Amino acid sequence: MRILLPVDGSELALEAVRFAVRMLLAGWRAEVVLANVQETPSLYELVVVHDPEQIDRASAEAGLHALQGAQELLDAAGVEYECEVARGDPAHTIIDMTERFACDLIMMGARGTSALRSAMLGSVSNEVLHASLIPVMIVKPDPLMADLP
Repeated sequence: MRILLPVDGSELALEAVRFAVRMLLAGWRAEVVLANVQETPSLYELVVVHDPEQIDRASAEAGLHALQGAQELLDAAGVEYECEVARGDPAHTIIDMTERFACDLIMMGARGTSALRSAMLGSVSNEVLHASLIPVMIVKPDPLMADLP
């Protein structure tokens, strides 16, 4: 089995990583693909920066930064994993990643960090859930974290 773990650096995304670690330590046999999706630059960013390479570097750095907490959790548990930072529409890119990496399961948090996406109560996870051809496990937040934004 191969699990795609999309993370955005949020505490709720890390809950999905913690859940995956618990399942793997309990005996699940699976390979892990840790992923982050950076949204496509806005027209404003393209006009202001003028240098597509600079935008690409900033996007890649932001993606790697978003993966750090998840990498630390997986490393501490001794779980091997692959990493991928991609750019595009988050839900569609996550679906594309499952095909590219031949994943059997997507395990993700219920909501992410985007203010708009938070207001929409997990639009990315909802869209992935409905568009995916493979099973999607939505990890709900720990009730003790309910006060987090």
